[in-house]
Amino acid sequence: MDLKEELQHVGGFVNLELLAKQVVEGFIAGMHKSPFHGFSAEFAEHKIYNQGESTKHIDWKLFAKTDKLYTKRYDEETNLRCHLIIDNSSSMHYPEYDSFSLDRLNKIAFSALASASIMHILKRQRDAVGLSIYSNTYDYYAPEKGSDRHRHMLLNELEQVVRSKPKTKTTDTYTYLHHIAEKLHKRSLVILFTDMFQESVNEDQLFEALRHLKYNKHEVVLFHVIDKDKELHFNFDNTPRRFVDVETGDYINVYAENIKVNYEKEILNYFEALKLKCGQYQIKYVEADINKNFDNILTTFMVERSKFL
Repeated sequence: MDLKEELQHVGGFVNLELLAKQVVEGFIAGMHKSPFHGFSAEFAEHKIYNQGESTKHIDWKLFAKTDKLYTKRYDEETNLRCHLIIDNSSSMHYPEYDSFSLDRLNKIAFSALASASIMHILKRQRDAVGLSIYSNTYDYYAPEKGSDRHRHMLLNELEQVVRSKPKTKTTDTYTYLHHIAEKLHKRSLVILFTDMFQESVNEDQLFEALRHLKYNKHEVVLFHVIDKDKELHFNFDNTPRRFVDVETGDYINVYAENIKVNYEKEILNYFEALKLKCGQYQIKYVEADINKNFDNILTTFMVERSKFL
């Protein structure tokens, strides 16, 4: 049984901690060959030595290997508070899978693994992390802390979310982003994973809630989680299909080819409007295609994290 197969059989889902470590280590290796290689040192439990600092904590063994001076980090050196927010509505559980692997993730599993990977980096940096999960209720909240016990509690919650299969569970992003914003008192990096599908709330109300997250000088990143092949390009075979709204239960019977062009035009307009609105309110918008790897997620995180250092 190889690693990918083994991960599918741990508790019916992947072991998030193990897989997140694999994702991050692969990303670090790739960064050495990329324009972002300078960030790779940020993943170590060290920081670059600056001239004039005390030499007391220089890691001389690492100097012998790299010919560069680094000082060791310690537990009290918390540089960042990060709060992860995950939309857990029924639409985030698309596509439906019985098991998962690194190349077979639905939107909620992608969001959970991306969050676990960010948490793995935060752990190595002695940074604090909190978590909120919402749908049509405020499903879960934990404030920012840096302990291993706290992190394992969050990982367990993420695994529970992925295992769940909520039926007709709608999204109330507008309401619960306001609630979350009220709980964030210290400057934090706020990261939201959502597919931005929501009934009955207009765009202005939604961005009012996103703007609320920017209070107290928070930096906000919106990862727009989509199955780009299906939800943007509408690539289905041209057989009669029933398309069901998993949040409301409403459905239509249609041939995909008959609506593909108009659908793609409308959804592209919606996505472009989201990008423009995010730019207007200084919210970092990042497309997160579940069919891609996590490099874009982690690169964005590292760039945004650097604003706090």
